[in-house]
Amino acid sequence: MSESLFALVSDWGPVLIFASAYLSCLAVPIPTSLMMLSGGALVASGDLVLWQVVAAALTGAILGDQTGYMIGRHGGAPLVARIARGPKRRAALARAQVIVDRRGGVGVFFSTWLFAPLGPWVNFIAGTTGLSWRRFTVWDILGETIWVSLYVGVGALFANRIEAVADLLGNAVGLLAGLAVVAAMAVWIRGALRAPKGDTSNAG
Repeated sequence: MSESLFALVSDWGPVLIFASAYLSCLAVPIPTSLMMLSGGALVASGDLVLWQVVAAALTGAILGDQTGYMIGRHGGAPLVARIARGPKRRAALARAQVIVDRRGGVGVFFSTWLFAPLGPWVNFIAGTTGLSWRRFTVWDILGETIWVSLYVGVGALFANRIEAVADLLGNAVGLLAGLAVVAAMAVWIRGALRAPKGDTSNAG
C-alpha cells in the first residue's frame, strides 16, 4: 500500500472513505478496499474513530449502489451499454447479467463483498432487469455491511502488517472472481448441452 494513500486517508478521514466508497460502486476505479484497510489501521492507532469510518464507508457504498440501481432502472439497457464501453466492461456486464438472472437478490448480496469487482455492474443490471427495489436494498445492505466490517476490521486488527494483508485479500478476491466466471461458464455450457436438439424440420 502506498504511503501517499495512507496519508490521504489520514488527512481526509471519513470524508475520503465515503467519497471513494460511493464512486467505486459506480464502476469508478478507486481502491476503496485499501482505503478501508487504511481507515481500520488508523482507528487502531487512535487517529480515526471507528464508528465514523464504518458509517462513512457503509453509507457511501449503499448510496453508490442505490445510484447504480436507479441508473439502470430509469436509464435502461441502452444507457448501461454506453457506460460499459470497452471489452473488459462489457465482459463484466455480461457476468453481472448471469448473476442477477440466476440468483436475483442473493447475487446482489455476494457481489457486494465476495465478488466485489462485479458489484457496480450487478447494480446496473438489477435496475434494468426489474429486480424489485426492496429486495435489492435488503440484500445490498446485508452484503455491504459484511464488506465494510471485513476490511475495516482487518485493517484494525493487523495495522502493523497492513500492506501484506492488503496483498493477501486482493489475491483472494481475484481468485474468487475468477472462480465465479468459471462457474458461470459451466452453468451456461450445462444449459446448452441439456437444451433440445432443435427442430430439424428446418434443416436444409
